[in-house]
Amino acid sequence: MPDASKRSPLLSRIDLRPGHRDGDFPAPGALRSMLPRAAVDVDAAVERVRPVIDAVRERGADAALEYAERFDRVRPETVRVPAAALREALDGVDPEVRAALETSIERARAVHADQRRTDSTTQVVPGGTVTERWVPVARVGLYAPGGLAVYPSSVVMNVVPAQEAGVEGLVVCSPPQAEFGGRPHPLVLAAAALLGVDEVWAVGGAQAVALLAYGGGEKGDTDGGALEPVDMVTGPGNVYVTAAKRVLRGRIGIDSEAGTTEIAILADHTADPVHVAADLVSQAEHDPAAASVLVTTSPELADAVDAELDAQVATTKHTERITTALSGPQSGTILVSSVEDGLRVVDAYAAEHLEIQTDDARGVAARVRNAGAVFVGPHSPVSLGDYCAGSNHVLPTGGCARHSSGLSVQTFLRGIHVVDYSADALAEVADRVVALADAEDLPAHGQAVTARFGRRKDR
Repeated sequence: MPDASKRSPLLSRIDLRPGHRDGDFPAPGALRSMLPRAAVDVDAAVERVRPVIDAVRERGADAALEYAERFDRVRPETVRVPAAALREALDGVDPEVRAALETSIERARAVHADQRRTDSTTQVVPGGTVTERWVPVARVGLYAPGGLAVYPSSVVMNVVPAQEAGVEGLVVCSPPQAEFGGRPHPLVLAAAALLGVDEVWAVGGAQAVALLAYGGGEKGDTDGGALEPVDMVTGPGNVYVTAAKRVLRGRIGIDSEAGTTEIAILADHTADPVHVAADLVSQAEHDPAAASVLVTTSPELADAVDAELDAQVATTKHTERITTALSGPQSGTILVSSVEDGLRVVDAYAAEHLEIQTDDARGVAARVRNAGAVFVGPHSPVSLGDYCAGSNHVLPTGGCARHSSGLSVQTFLRGIHVVDYSADALAEVADRVVALADAEDLPAHGQAVTARFGRRKDR
């Protein structure tokens, strides 16, 4: 029988300490190519979803339900879930789960309500103002994934900011489940009902994004009910959902091309290996492709975490899935010589979730530049943010936190400039407009101004 003490650790290691690397500490570009990262080929998935999108565009709900039968092994009678089913699902929720959902909603509302922007008016000159109005998207499709787990929390995280932004038309989409008669999971339905959303569609995958983008066509739903298209689609999903978002972007707005979940933990010798291991396991539990990355100044902590992972993974429910995720190329431990170097690594990695478990964790967290969300100290685990911190858990993945934000009220708002100038205010700047128009060889632009004052410049 093999000696368990000599077994290779689940997490591979990259050593970036002096004496273990060539030359100076890697620059950000080089670091990005060295760090663990999931290999997700969205381009390949795009070619697979194009026929699905085309079919839904041409045949609407009928095509979407055919793909549900093929991929989800169940065909709902209708796309839209009856209102009675939503009420029934909410009535059937375990009281403790309902209370937890209510807490999640309450805290999310408190945080997202403070994000709402107000209109602002600037008087540029006497008689000349520019107002920026913040106008919500009219109708939004909110995707709640199915797959290996059920995500009523994703319903909360999508719906709350949309409601706080003032979106009037909300559709929650989630895959049909054979176990539940072709309807989405009852917890998804219950969360929607608790939030006051009465339009839920039993459709998932690329066909869901396509149906949201194009609507049900002239026939509508299979019972003749309307399935109106949306202006925007948000929410996480698998690679096919992401590919469909990429193809349909432009016809619809999207939040991001969210990939599989990831966690990075920046830790030093003060961190508790039990906490670190538990947090790495918690995100690996999502999916075999989930990424769990430890960045640490302490080889002793890294060794202790490896031992803890062996112990914790062996006793958790989803051992096989977690083992695959932790031992995959997307996960690993990076050793650094200082917290400063650790910050360089986590900024290059730009994690969806970043925990700081170091001495002076608040001070270190304040220096982080790239992360979807930052969790400070030993008592702010990612799991708290997944459910009840009040923050949003729909966050950028795959390094996109270098340039993108997580889901928020701002996702659902558009800034519209309203320009209001009097005749005197326009006259005061008319010559400057003409000068710039002439410089750009666009004389009609200048004429559009001078024509208002009975002047015409012949050419």
